Amino acid sequence: MHSNRMASRGYFFVVLHALVFASIATSAFSQLSPNYYDYSCPRALSTIKSVVEASVQKERRMGASLLRLHFHDCFVNGCDGSILLDSTSSIDSEKNAAANLQSARGFEVVDDIKKAVDEACGKAVVSCADILAVAARDSVVALGGPSWKVRLGRRDSTTASREAADASIPAPFFSLSELITNFKNHGLDEKDLVVLSGGHSIGFARCVTFKDHIYNDSNIDPNFAQQLRYICPTNGGDSNLSPLDSTAAKFDINYYSNLVQKKGLLHSDQELFNGGSTDELVKEYSDDTEDFYEDFANSMIKMGNIQPLTGNQGEIRVNCRNVN
Repeated sequence: MHSNRMASRGYFFVVLHALVFASIATSAFSQLSPNYYDYSCPRALSTIKSVVEASVQKERRMGASLLRLHFHDCFVNGCDGSILLDSTSSIDSEKNAAANLQSARGFEVVDDIKKAVDEACGKAVVSCADILAVAARDSVVALGGPSWKVRLGRRDSTTASREAADASIPAPFFSLSELITNFKNHGLDEKDLVVLSGGHSIGFARCVTFKDHIYNDSNIDPNFAQQLRYICPTNGGDSNLSPLDSTAAKFDINYYSNLVQKKGLLHSDQELFNGGSTDELVKEYSDDTEDFYEDFANSMIKMGNIQPLTGNQGEIRVNCRNVN
């Protein structure tokens, strides 16, 4: 009887936590709007788009870098621009977290966007968190992917946490159950996991993130593994790069086709197609661009609404790298 009561209490608190998270997310969601800057800075979105397009045209990989910054920002205490803050005596920068150190890029482009937007607005009106969200969308579009209406009105954090980043950003060695739990902790479900992993349709990964997969995992095409071993030797070469899918400069469904062929670059990628609960969705997207694009847009909107700072919370930074 006692154990049943304890189990009931445990279930109650799980449900209560879910309801509280949902109410916070819904409240923040209702305060964000695609039209947020229509009156305060009508040129904001077109200015961001022009800088992103120029940057991606100059270097295709930059599109993936900007998308990744938004992902990694949202997964640490919500989409609040904390990933952009440099280290100070009181801030341990998220740039030094394992998932970002020597691999996160695009900070200079964000600086360029911020400068251009503030000039267009006449002052600091647009938050760095919103810049990341819009730049991610514009990067996907620039590389041939779908568009969506970014909900705006986020404010910037006044702190950052390398420790939180290490604990929150999904690791390339995660199992499927670890990935599902991680996404669930951020209010995202299994479908969001599979869909948002499609962001790996563009960009590159460092040898250190896939070395174990190509030498020790069995769920990988042997010829594919052999090719990667030339790029990524057992000793050294940790910073050598390999494309995340076979068309890394184009946002498409090849990422999923590669998984079906057991050619996922990261262990965590291939976990999505390895006899588990996500196999069917991977198969669906490997054969249906329209479905993937529609679902990716919806999941990006959902992710962009993870615990944003709104109203009088946080601030609008003058310099994205530093607290005002």
